[in-house]
This record gives sequence, structure tokens and C-alpha cells, in this order.
Amino acid sequence: MSAPELITITVDGRPVQVPKGTGLVEAAAAAGIEIPVFCYEPRIGSAVGACRMCLVEIEGMPKLQTGCTTPARDGMVVHTARTSETAAQGQNATIEFLLLNHPLDCPVCDKGGECPLQDLSFRYGPGKTRMTFRKRSLEKPIPISPTIALDRERCILCYRCTRFSQEVAEDEELVAVNRGALTMIATFEDEPYRGPFSGNIVELCPVGALTSTQYRFLARPWEYERAASVCGLCAIGCNITVQSREGRVQRVLSRNHPEVDRGWLCDKGRFSSPHLYAEERIDSPRRYRDGAEEELGWDEALAELESLIGEAQGEVVLALSGTETLEVAYSLAAIVRRGARSDGVVLPEPALDALDPYRVPLSALAAAEEIVVFEESPVLERAPVVDLWLKLARRNGARLTTIGPAGEIQRAPGDAARACRELAGETSELGQRLRKAERVILIWSGRGGAGGAHLAVLARALGLHEKDGSGALYLPSTPNPRGVAEAWEAAADEPSHQPEQIGLLLVSGDEAANDPAIRKLAERAHRAVALTLFAGDTASWADLVLPATSYLEGEGTMRNLEGRLQRLRRAAAAPIRPELSWLAELGERLGVALPASVTGVFAELSAKALDDISFSSLGDRAPLPARTKPGPVEAPEPEAPPAVRGGPLELIRYRALFSGPVVEHVPQLAFQRPLPEVEISAEDADRRAIADGDEVVVRSTGISVRLRARINAALRPGSVRIAAEHCSELAPGVQVSRP
Repeated sequence: MSAPELITITVDGRPVQVPKGTGLVEAAAAAGIEIPVFCYEPRIGSAVGACRMCLVEIEGMPKLQTGCTTPARDGMVVHTARTSETAAQGQNATIEFLLLNHPLDCPVCDKGGECPLQDLSFRYGPGKTRMTFRKRSLEKPIPISPTIALDRERCILCYRCTRFSQEVAEDEELVAVNRGALTMIATFEDEPYRGPFSGNIVELCPVGALTSTQYRFLARPWEYERAASVCGLCAIGCNITVQSREGRVQRVLSRNHPEVDRGWLCDKGRFSSPHLYAEERIDSPRRYRDGAEEELGWDEALAELESLIGEAQGEVVLALSGTETLEVAYSLAAIVRRGARSDGVVLPEPALDALDPYRVPLSALAAAEEIVVFEESPVLERAPVVDLWLKLARRNGARLTTIGPAGEIQRAPGDAARACRELAGETSELGQRLRKAERVILIWSGRGGAGGAHLAVLARALGLHEKDGSGALYLPSTPNPRGVAEAWEAAADEPSHQPEQIGLLLVSGDEAANDPAIRKLAERAHRAVALTLFAGDTASWADLVLPATSYLEGEGTMRNLEGRLQRLRRAAAAPIRPELSWLAELGERLGVALPASVTGVFAELSAKALDDISFSSLGDRAPLPARTKPGPVEAPEPEAPPAVRGGPLELIRYRALFSGPVVEHVPQLAFQRPLPEVEISAEDADRRAIADGDEVVVRSTGISVRLRARINAALRPGSVRIAAEHCSELAPGVQVSRP
């Protein structure tokens, strides 16, 4: 791409060079001069000039102009309120107008202390009001959703919230209704704002009109302790600021990493912190014998675990969730591989290093020409912010092609590998188009297994390693699968053996503990131990349950889907003993030397697998590792989709974003959980006389569930799609009929 043409303008007497077409707000910022704004926010699209706060005087123009909507032109001379009395009067009048009906309730407003309106009123406002009439009074607060409250009295109609809904999230659930002085923000028919990114409007709001129901009236911003951390609930690793008071997390805010998240955060990451304080959380070890539960002290629990490992005689299997930090995963792996002398492990995803030669930042999606998504699990449910990047890419002109059961190119479930092989061939029309494009991104959001290898084979065939801005992204189903796989490999010091039977199954994390496949392993195991936040129904299969910490309660590192090694910082004190502490003690009992601190474990792990990176060098914004040189990749021969058994329609299970133990223990997120419905193609629905919204029965192998039908015109005939929590007992083949 050619360098942009530079022009010179003068702002308050300071000459500055900027690319042609730059808005005056950015041009002034380049000169070190602030032009105040309310409605302007470059992340939500082009400027609209709604608030008029950015008025400036431009020589040669008879009237004041809005700095956000006026592009810079060569030779332009601009005067802001700092040097122009006319501009100062304009901004003064704008503030006075905005405050005519704005309530003077700063002492009780949750935005107080971090409010742009409050700040700019002091800096640019008149200091007193000429308003002598009674101010407008409206109903308050209006529940936009269980997580967001709207105070219409405070709204200045900057339209940041509605523009985010319409132009960024593209859910179009938030609108401005009526006209003129009666304009107000609302949802359609007062339905709750269900968009998975709704919480971003709270941060975007420049006044206290939109506030978080979880945060209302709890504290003031200056009373908080802040931790720059990373969200540990999906593989994106969105950068966050966690605010806590008196050792208790009160709110989670986004922390803009332009290459990863652009400052956006899904509602699961933003509003899920109350799970830390759920009544169902366990805070002490528990032993189960003959149906009876017994609470144990840590000395008793570790003695019990040591005994179980000894009885297993090397037949130990570790099941990892992929939610662990590298340090916790490494310590657990060391206990199994060096203490129990076992190589038994169940990893959440296979090794993904085959894609290292094709690394790209998520931000590369915004500039892509061609994007191909192999999608069986919806991208939104697996890696939500990637969905926002894809929408931005499409708005920027990228051609997006989805291959899967509900894609533009429809393929059977499990057939993505064969689709990759076909695109790599010379005869595919799409493959030829991808070869000609300069910036191509491939995305895998399907079943695990060898998906990364198949994607790497295709990327190499297309020559993506030779094109800047081109690459491949694999969307894992868990937050840190690459990191825990690295930790497992690094923990082996001496040869161990692969167990033929399972004497002891050690299950780490609530995700693994709630995985039906892990439950089946537990049924085969002689003994089982679970490490979880919530006991759930582990009493039915575990002999010992140990309490775990959340990603908000500890230090550590995680590797996101791009390959960035990101640092988590503790934001709240854990009510239990940290994992690294008792794992170090357990290791001592088993003759395994393990550090009890994060820095110590990281140093040992780094020396083996991370090129001796120091823990202190991990900053607030992790860089993307350099690409490696492409080498030969072995991908298994694609198999034909398995025959459907149990019914004529193939069931596609997907893990919904708002599911799992964390969401289940946050009452405010209950409305976001997946509805009990089955997606069915229009053709299959017509054949069964099923209308959208009808109650239907889904059957397979003697099991049936009642769900609502949702007709998906894009879904491939012969397939149905259901959130996993509503179909856990169903076989792959199902029958769908009216009751």
C-alpha cells in the first residue's frame, strides 16, 4: 500500500503535517492540542457532529465548524477555543445548552469522578446557569436489561450507544425514538437489550445516562484499586482493567489493545465477576465416601491426594480444561509426569504450532481482502470479539466466505477438512481467487482434532507465508489450550509410561468437570479427583474435590489464539489456598521440587519452553511473536462425514458463549443464556409442517427433549443445531417433529 499524501495545516499557530483527509480533532491532537468532544469516537465509525462540542474557527469560513466532521485541507488555519473567542463562546453555549435539563446530581451519579460532561463543564462551561424554569423530570432508572440501567434525564443524545449497536455490534437493538425535544434512547417494544456486547455502551456513554446495575451506588472511581489484567473466559484474551475495593471485585472494564480487542469486551467478560462470591462456591476440600460428604483441612486433603496417587501406581491421567494458567498447568503436569510417573493426559485441543508461520494479529482482519471461515461452531459463541472484527472487515470491503452447515458454501458437519483440501487444489474457483488476493485470512471455527493442521496445509498451498497481512487463525473452544499444551510438554524430565487403565483421574477446572467425555472417563477410573470452583454434581463421580481459584484471583500467564503470552494480575484475594502453594507441598511429598510462587514456576517453565523470558518483562500489552519459517505439515487424510445414526437429521452441538458454571452463577446474566430452541432449515421445517416458534420434540435413541423451533434459512438441510446444554444426552442423529 502506498504512503498517504501529507498536508500541512496550522492549529492555534502550530504547524503540523497529517495525512490528507484527517479530521481536525485528530489533526489538532497531532499538534498537541485538545478539541473537546462528546459524540465523537473513532471506533464506532465516521463522525456525525451530533453534540457540537468540537466547534472551531477556520480562517476563510464565515461560521464555526465541527472539528470531528471537517477534514483537514492543505494550508488550513484553525483556531480552537484556546485562541479564538468565537470558538470559546460556541463551546460555552454548547455546554450551557446540554446542562439546561441535565440534573445536578453529580454527588449520587455513578459516573461522577470519571464523567466527560463533568470535566468539560468545569473547563469550558459558563460556571453558572440562566435556566430559571423547572428542569425536565423523567422516570428513572429504565431497565435496558438486567445488567444496564438508563437514566433519560441525563442523556445528552450523543448517539454513541445507538451507533455502537447499529454500526459496530450490528445487533440494532438500541435505537433513538421520536424526534426533536422528545427524542430518547430505547429498545424495541422495551425488550431487554440481549446483544452480547451491550455492556460497551456503558463505557461509551459520556454522561451517567447508561450505568451498570452491578456497579450502581457501590463506590467512587477513586476508591478503587486497579489491576491491568486479561480476561480468562475465551481464547481471545481481551485486555481488561479489574477494579476492586476492600479485596472484592466490583467491576471489569475494557483496556484497549488495538491489535486484539479495540477496547471492546463481551458481556460475559464484563459482567461475570459476581461468580466469585456465589454461595455455591466451595472454599475447602471435600471428600466423598459411601454417599457422605466430609470437609477436610488442607493437610488431610493433601495426605488423601498423596495416598490416591500412590494407590494408582502410575496409572494417573490428568484432564485439563484449558482455563488454567501456564503456571498451574505446569505444576499439575509435573505432579503427574514426575511424581506419578505417568504420561496420561487429556488436552482440550491438539498442538497448534503448525500455524505459527501464518501468525497475524486479529487487527489484520480489518484490512483483509478475502476472509474464509470454516464454521461449524458460530464464531460469536467461540471467540466473540472475532465476530466484531469480521463485521468491521465486511464494512471495510472484505469479501467474507463462510464454509459450513450454515455458510454461503454449505458443507456437512465435520466436512471442513475436505473443504480445506479442495481449496488447496488448483481447480477451485475460490482457491484461485485467494491466490490472487494480497491479504487473505483463514479462520477455523469447527471441530477440534487436526483442524489447525488442515488450515496450515491450505495456508501453505495459498502461499500466505509470503504475503504481509495474510495468515490463519484457529479459534479454540477453551481460553488457553496452547499454553497448557506447552506446559504439559515442558513438565517431563524423565521418561514416563502411558497408562493402560485409569487408576486415578485428576480433573482440573469446571469446564473439564462438566464435559460429558470426561464424565465417561471418570466412570472408567478407579478413583477421581476434581479441582473446581463449584462442586456441582462432582459428588456423583469424584472421591475428592479441591477448591480452585478464578482467573481474577491470581497471577500468571495465558497464551491467546494469536500466540501472545499475556499476563494476568491478581485483582482480588482468593478465599482459598492458591493452587501453586498446595501443589508445591504435594510435590515435596512426592519428591518433586516445585516452586510455590508464580515467578518461580514461570522461571522454570521459561527456561524449558519460553526462551528464558523473564516474568517481569511481561508488560501490560503483549506483543505478537514473530512468524516462524514454514515447514512440512502432516495433516490426516480427510474422512467423509460419519453416517448419521439415531435419526435422519444430524445434530450439531455448539457451546454457547453464555453457558458454563461461571455464567450459571451470575443471576444478572440468566437472560443471556441460550434459549431452549433447535435451529432447523426451512426445507426440513416445511417437510415436517413446523413453523418458526413452534414447540417441537427432538428424539434420539429413546431420549427426547422439548424445544422451540427456530428456522434458519442459511442452515444446510439435513442438519439441526442446538446449544450443548439443551442436548447433552442426545445422539448425533435426531428426529424432529411436532408433539
